[in-house]
Amino acid sequence: MRTSICTTPLPLKLFGSTSVASTVVPDAAAPHPTTGALIDRFGRVVRDLRLSITDRCNFRCTYCLTPDARFLATSDRLSTAELIRVGRVFARLGIERLRVTGGEPSVHPDLIEILSALSPLFHDVSMTTNGSLLDDDSARAWKAAGLRRVTISIDSLDPARFQAVTRSNVTSERVLAGLRAAINAGLGPVKVNSVLLAGVNDADAPALAALARELALEVRFIEFMPLDADGIWSHDTVVSSERTILGISKVFPLVLEGRDRPDRTAVRYRFVDGAEGSVSTIAPVSTPFCAECSRVRVTADGFIRPCLLTNAEWPLRELLRDGSSDDAIECAIRHAVWNKDAGGALRLSAARSGARGRTMSAIGG
Repeated sequence: MRTSICTTPLPLKLFGSTSVASTVVPDAAAPHPTTGALIDRFGRVVRDLRLSITDRCNFRCTYCLTPDARFLATSDRLSTAELIRVGRVFARLGIERLRVTGGEPSVHPDLIEILSALSPLFHDVSMTTNGSLLDDDSARAWKAAGLRRVTISIDSLDPARFQAVTRSNVTSERVLAGLRAAINAGLGPVKVNSVLLAGVNDADAPALAALARELALEVRFIEFMPLDADGIWSHDTVVSSERTILGISKVFPLVLEGRDRPDRTAVRYRFVDGAEGSVSTIAPVSTPFCAECSRVRVTADGFIRPCLLTNAEWPLRELLRDGSSDDAIECAIRHAVWNKDAGGALRLSAARSGARGRTMSAIGG
């Protein structure tokens, strides 16, 4: 057993409304555990790491980035070696599942090196991608590097609406070709993520459900969260999960199946007629699932973010660059996770009042 060297707690950094966040996410008075499972002060065991390897993206999705988005300087992003080291320390803390995120992770020049180094350390390694750089060659290379499965973001199958949402020159047909390449390479079960915006692409849910039926996929509809750079989020722009399911059911009747595990975010529905595939909803706005949350995030610039929807982060990059030991980094992770907030109601409340924190691209999806 390693001897703990935990001493001075990491400073808490708050993005957005400090006055709101500091009253909700203080450092816990009780000391965090120094051995055993990675656990927060509410007894939730953290088993899932979302590791953002870059904030850069070749899309400018309306629910994430501005058209003229500016990204981190190279010196401010974690290096490939630092990303791998972070993953290794989390693995020794008992993290079971790694999801590689961005930004768009496929634009990272060392993606294969990162996957190859980290994939042996976790029970499951997955990646969220917009699919723009996914083809037969890249799919096979990712698979060979140890990637088990991919989740591809597709917000519309209509070419015009797809480009209106992504604000890119990439076509929906190109992403669908990448999706099929992932299936053929065995990067499954392949899932599709879709964010519906009221009055923009909310009519696309049945077509995406048809895609699930055609390719035996799980298509997951995620409620729009206040993580956009344009500041367009409001309750009026959110398409609730209930509304999405009602719309799909008019075309393809559904039956509720539920969650795979209590700590899963997605609630799954099967097709009544027995067709393969499924649709799921992830409802952080209308039906938060904070009580069972098992996730922690590390941002591309080296901050530990225990809760997606609160603005509290703890710095890790300095420890990676000042000669600190892996034990010291482990201590920092334990401290940040221990101080994870009870839930994300803060971010929703702050968003209503106009307060803004970091965007999804900066945090890591």
